[in-house]
Amino acid sequence: MPTLLTDAVACPSPPSGIRARSVIPGRQRWEVGMVRGRPRLAHILESTLRKIPGITQAQVNSVTGKVLVHHDATVGGPDVGQAVRRAAALIAASVDKILAPSGAPGPGPAPAPSADETAPPARPALPSPGKAVTQVAIGAAALLALGSRKALNRSLLAFGGVVTATAVVVRRAWRRSVGTTRAVDGDTTAAAQEGGALSRHPLLRIVGRHRRRFALASALSALCQITEMALSLFIGWIALVLIKGESTALTGIGLSGAAGQLWFLAGVTALVCLAVAGLSYASGVEWRKLGQAVQHDWRKETYDHVQHLELQQLEGERTSRIAGTLTEDIGQLGNFFAMAANEVVQLGTSFLVLVPVFLLLAPQIAWIAFLPVPIVAWLSFHYHDRVAADYAVSNENRAALHSRLVNNLEANATVKSFCAEDHETERVDELSECYRESNHRTDRSTVLHTETVRVCTTASMVGMLLLGGRAVLNGSLRFEVFSPLIGLPQQVLWRLTRLGTTVDQYQRTLAAFDRVQHLRGLPVESDGNGERLDIEAVSGDIVLDDVTFAYPGRPPVLDQMNLRIAPGRVTGIVGPTGSGKTTVAKLLLGFQDAESGRVLLDGQDLRALPRREIRKAVAFVAQDPFLFDGTIEDNIRYGSFDAPRRRVVEAARMAEAHDFIDALPDGYATLIGERGATLSGGQKQRIALARAMLKDSPVVILDEATSAVDNETEAAIQRALKGFAADRTLIVIAHRLSTIRHAGSIYVLDKGGAVAEHGTHAELLGRDGLYASLWHLQAGEKAA
Repeated sequence: MPTLLTDAVACPSPPSGIRARSVIPGRQRWEVGMVRGRPRLAHILESTLRKIPGITQAQVNSVTGKVLVHHDATVGGPDVGQAVRRAAALIAASVDKILAPSGAPGPGPAPAPSADETAPPARPALPSPGKAVTQVAIGAAALLALGSRKALNRSLLAFGGVVTATAVVVRRAWRRSVGTTRAVDGDTTAAAQEGGALSRHPLLRIVGRHRRRFALASALSALCQITEMALSLFIGWIALVLIKGESTALTGIGLSGAAGQLWFLAGVTALVCLAVAGLSYASGVEWRKLGQAVQHDWRKETYDHVQHLELQQLEGERTSRIAGTLTEDIGQLGNFFAMAANEVVQLGTSFLVLVPVFLLLAPQIAWIAFLPVPIVAWLSFHYHDRVAADYAVSNENRAALHSRLVNNLEANATVKSFCAEDHETERVDELSECYRESNHRTDRSTVLHTETVRVCTTASMVGMLLLGGRAVLNGSLRFEVFSPLIGLPQQVLWRLTRLGTTVDQYQRTLAAFDRVQHLRGLPVESDGNGERLDIEAVSGDIVLDDVTFAYPGRPPVLDQMNLRIAPGRVTGIVGPTGSGKTTVAKLLLGFQDAESGRVLLDGQDLRALPRREIRKAVAFVAQDPFLFDGTIEDNIRYGSFDAPRRRVVEAARMAEAHDFIDALPDGYATLIGERGATLSGGQKQRIALARAMLKDSPVVILDEATSAVDNETEAAIQRALKGFAADRTLIVIAHRLSTIRHAGSIYVLDKGGAVAEHGTHAELLGRDGLYASLWHLQAGEKAA
């Protein structure tokens, strides 16, 4: 059972007088002598035990010293005993340490525990900030105990209560935020779920090589916050001089006269104001530089990894999900440092400065100054939880309204033809009204939260003025000290309003980091076993030797296929849908590896060769070729980026594409839009063919390259291929048999990946088999 006490501090030996009274499954009774007659210590022990995961209830009787603990089934009996002893030991050690006389040594070594008190080995502690919150709670508990033993000022006791309440609020909100984020995202890796190295220090791993910039930005933010607080002090000091006249402190350093002191303070205030502006600018720039650098590095490295993933891994992941990881998730990593991290540093700096200042200079009003902190923190977390649901509803309503508007505009002709304008206006009006109401709820919550915080800060200031004024009047607090401190706590309180959002951004950053790590953990393609392929010497002799292949979760697509493609010839592959034609192309390109058997290129097994060398030797034109958003020339030159313009034009002429390109107003510089949206199907196919011809590979695969073009385009492609096929291996996969009727060899595949027939066009027609039946269906008559 991980506890809040394990590893939080060095745990001393438990005090004497701790005994187990009864131990039954789910419930234990103990006697702790140190809390007998001490209600405050009993309350501290009870609160500490209730915070331990697995303990559902704890009751401590300060009269009898009896402790009753209820726990769930996940917690063992010895763990409960260990928790009780450790809690009592920590509280006793904190009290003894504070009560020890100045300069006196601490308590000596505690006696070794008896056999029945020996605790099992400590288990791993909860990650930060749970440990930090625990240490704050222990310190506050010690302060309360000190107050009960020494009857210190009630103001310090109240301040300890404020600190404890703040720690409880932050811890509970943190644990709820962690649980909600993991439940919503559900994509954390196994390492993160098990609490491995990935989840212990994720921010440092995200920062990576930019730790110096992170440290610089943090230092600038801290200095900016300290300087801003100093600015408030100087302004308060100016008001003090105006009210009381000369300041004795300034007179002591040689500045006499109210006018001279006022000019001095005004000049220093102006300089501090400039320093605040400069530090704010510098820290903002550094944080944004860090965020952009983090995004750039992670996107570059992750995309490079994605480019080398196995094809089956890319096909198994949604394209939108991969794109979302590369954009939104990696963007979240950088945005956290560009925005939220600055808030965390400045908020922490405010507390680190203000708390000691108030405790040292004005302990009488420290508790009232920070009393709104736990309240505002709770309101911020509660507001964030509530407004998140409201925003989700509002976004759904906005999406519905947007979708309806777009659909109506796109279907404008249909709407007009059916005289449905009034109907659509009513539907848009209803959706707009829902969107307005959901926005109104969100706006109302936001305004209510802001005004509630304003009330808390105003009440805190009124309380400070009242209590501080009384302390000034009775002489226990100097007015020169009190006046400059009045407005400082309000600066921190307004920063607390964004605490819920900051914690949410942190948790979303961790979830995004987990998704990025999941993507980077997918396996990449094999790079062979060291054999090389001499591309200039490739003849194109291809053999599929007893090849079997199946996609995950499916029956075999190819089952012990044997096939040989002769070098320097045109080979056709035909067959019904699902017979494995495209799978053969994927095997030849190294996109997939055969489960058994071998795929040989000039006698070399493709699995032993580097994938890049295989794909340099094999050009590929798909049924639906992908054209990039750019010019026609850029698309033809893609993959052959250094090819001169002359070769680009020659490839276009060979692919029968030059004439229609030259007729365009901008010729080869014509922009074609995404996926070639401004071109026809036949034009796109011929540009893709020109791209393959420019690559000039010894092996070319055409996968259904003419299935979606008209007869004229098909004839043009066939003319282009006739000259291009000379002295190279051309593999034509086709549904349209007219495309491969002149091939030197034709393989007919049947379902299940078996070779049903093999021969020339005439030979296959003469056998009156599967090929002949396919030809008859397409031609509409028997062919001689």
